[in-house]
Amino acid sequence: MQVIRAVGREAAAKKYDLLSAMMAHGLAADKHRQRLVLRLMALITSRYNWQRDELTVGQREIARLWCVDERTVKREMAKLRVLGWIEIKQQGARGRVSVLGLNLERILLDTRPEWANIGPDFVERVGGASQRVEAAPEPSNVVPLRRGAGVAPAEGLWGAAQTRLAAEDRALFDAWFAGLADGGIAGDCLTLVAPTRFHANYIQTHLIERLRMAVARSDAGVRQVRLSTP
Repeated sequence: MQVIRAVGREAAAKKYDLLSAMMAHGLAADKHRQRLVLRLMALITSRYNWQRDELTVGQREIARLWCVDERTVKREMAKLRVLGWIEIKQQGARGRVSVLGLNLERILLDTRPEWANIGPDFVERVGGASQRVEAAPEPSNVVPLRRGAGVAPAEGLWGAAQTRLAAEDRALFDAWFAGLADGGIAGDCLTLVAPTRFHANYIQTHLIERLRMAVARSDAGVRQVRLSTP
């Protein structure tokens, strides 16, 4: 997916599109998710630096903005990190607050089911702008096999993760994820076997975070993914 970059001539429209997607997602969810999304939107509109992808604000200031105590801030920010919507870019130290960033790709993926609630024009505009682009330095004579149609879904954790990945982007799943085989779980790490070294390297370089998130959301106890080849 090519993430919306809210910079340049159409920056304002792109910002509104992202916030609209979050709004639609929150309104369609339960009251807990609604509140979490609203709180993040408050941080984005008041404190987020779009050009630098930086959110630098202390817990005390967040608590004041949200009208809550700092314990609630810690709990809610932890939820956003687990969702993958925010990431720590620089850990705070010596009196300095942490520098956070937004995972715009993850936010778009999670809000996509609700885009239609805004309208078909929004789906066409944002869907067209956020279509996956194979931006990797992939050799032009190497084309990933379309494996999805002829491969039976796996069972267990990898099967649940496959279902999530296919729902997010079927074409991407067929090209890269469907060909992975379950190599077993050891501790908090799931091993997946790729058909070729190139296949494994491509996923490791460009798609590992999406893969890891799907696995973690299927089983919170498994946070790591390791790729191997036969």
